[in-house]
Amino acid sequence: MKKVLILFVIFLSAHSQSQTYLKFNTATAAILVPNIGIETSIGEKTTFSVDVMASFWESFNGHSPMKFYTLTPEIRYHFKEKYNGFYVGLHMGPDIYEIQKWNYWETNKYEHGFGYRVGATVGYNIKLNDKFLLDIFAGGGWHQGFYHGYYNDGTPGRYEKAKNWNKSGEWLPYRGGVMLSYKLN
Repeated sequence: MKKVLILFVIFLSAHSQSQTYLKFNTATAAILVPNIGIETSIGEKTTFSVDVMASFWESFNGHSPMKFYTLTPEIRYHFKEKYNGFYVGLHMGPDIYEIQKWNYWETNKYEHGFGYRVGATVGYNIKLNDKFLLDIFAGGGWHQGFYHGYYNDGTPGRYEKAKNWNKSGEWLPYRGGVMLSYKLN
């Protein structure tokens, strides 16, 4: 509890002394996958960003689930100045999913589990006016998943025989878009 209180005080103090933007990903919204976030200044050329993204799709094609939830906290370094021009970010965050992995698209198998991602983001901020900016970004990295594999055609049981959780690690592009950002203070 003390750690949560300390993090809350640090966030409030940073927020009271800095610019903070509320962000909404217009690219993922186009496919009905909400992605919202907040970004605040923590240094002369650094910011802290955190966003959540969720897909509530039961399926794109009628039988392959496409549900996932991600949380992505990220430290960003801006080369020119905060919220203007190129930046790079480092992040690590958890996810929960019920999804058919890319290498199973032509099968009757899907995965239900959780994981974590460790990676980097490259982006560019374009100031539109005093209150709005565009954040164009792409990122990816290492995803480590822990899952149970099931059949989506009614076949009972799991397709994989791992005793507890099956594990899968892979390098993936897993984030990107165009965030419309609104300055709160």
